Amino acid sequence: MLRHELQPGKLIAGVVLVLAGVLYAGDAGGAWGIPWFVVIPLVTGGLCLAGAVAFLTGRVRRRRKRGRTGAVDLA
Repeated sequence: MLRHELQPGKLIAGVVLVLAGVLYAGDAGGAWGIPWFVVIPLVTGGLCLAGAVAFLTGRVRRRRKRGRTGAVDLA
């Protein structure tokens, strides 16, 4: 099986958007009542957090990749 690299920014974005969908589904089903404006800061904050995590993940991966030159210093 081929493996893919973990992308935590996309994971966070997906979780936040699924949470927003669950909130609206619960409201539509009558399980609870939430104001319409609650989801705006949730989605905005979640996407900003996901962007920051994706940025940091990219920086860490570039730094690790740059550090691997393949040369071994035995001296």
